Amino acid sequence: MTVRLGVVGAGTMGRGIAEAGLVSGFDVAIIDVSNQLANGAYRAVEKSLARGVDRGRISSDMKDAMLSKLTYGSDDSLLTDRDAVIEAVYEDMAVKRAVLERVSGIVSPDTLIGSNTSSLSITTMSQSVSDPGRFVGVHFFNPVPVMKLVEIVPGDMTSEDAVARGKALAEKMGKTPVLVRESPGFVVNRLLCPLMNEAAYLVMEKVASPSDIDAAMKLGANHPIGPLALADLVGIDVLYAIMNTLYTEFADPKYRPCPLLMEMVNDGRLGKKTGQGFFSY
Repeated sequence: MTVRLGVVGAGTMGRGIAEAGLVSGFDVAIIDVSNQLANGAYRAVEKSLARGVDRGRISSDMKDAMLSKLTYGSDDSLLTDRDAVIEAVYEDMAVKRAVLERVSGIVSPDTLIGSNTSSLSITTMSQSVSDPGRFVGVHFFNPVPVMKLVEIVPGDMTSEDAVARGKALAEKMGKTPVLVRESPGFVVNRLLCPLMNEAAYLVMEKVASPSDIDAAMKLGANHPIGPLALADLVGIDVLYAIMNTLYTEFADPKYRPCPLLMEMVNDGRLGKKTGQGFFSY
């Protein structure tokens, strides 16, 4: 039976999750606050699949078949028949809770509800979900169609069934799920974001240039991508939000966000998605 997946949030992560679902044969609906934003997600997925055709990974007919299973818009009713709905909006607790409250009020009682949060409390978010036992963290990584990992994060009220369903959903999308106890930043971001944050401090302190910092980590630590290029890919605003969460939750100065990150956010230099971050695109 075809999985019917709903995605709330048409940004980088939302459209990546939608594309991964389509490639896995899912019927996907993606919504955002405006038709324009949702249409932008459709066009981004279409462009990505077209690159797959150009590179010989899929046929043109396969691309068209996938796109025929993608519906999009701003109407919540697109989610009413979904087997699972994943929230992928901005990393802000108040915004996420408002979305989850709205979603849980319109979907079926059997619908699995997940959040793609990269650092926020699943337990706190679950308080906005009717029947919080069906709510679980389902954290994908960017770029979603390529990255294989999904962190499955149960909150205090998440049922074992929801955890199992979250794992099964990830596996059906060709991903490898890992079970993570709820903690700020989970596993990957708790380890990785402080590295990117420290690289930002090196730039701010003029210890080395961004290109030399990244070259040092690629050649000296065998990293496939430098921490500053990775920060640009993740989004400077996302990195700053995660570091703020870690700093607030742990009350440990080692997680203090680099002031340069705040400056870049205020200037709109958010990385690859805006064409300018530590590097130009």
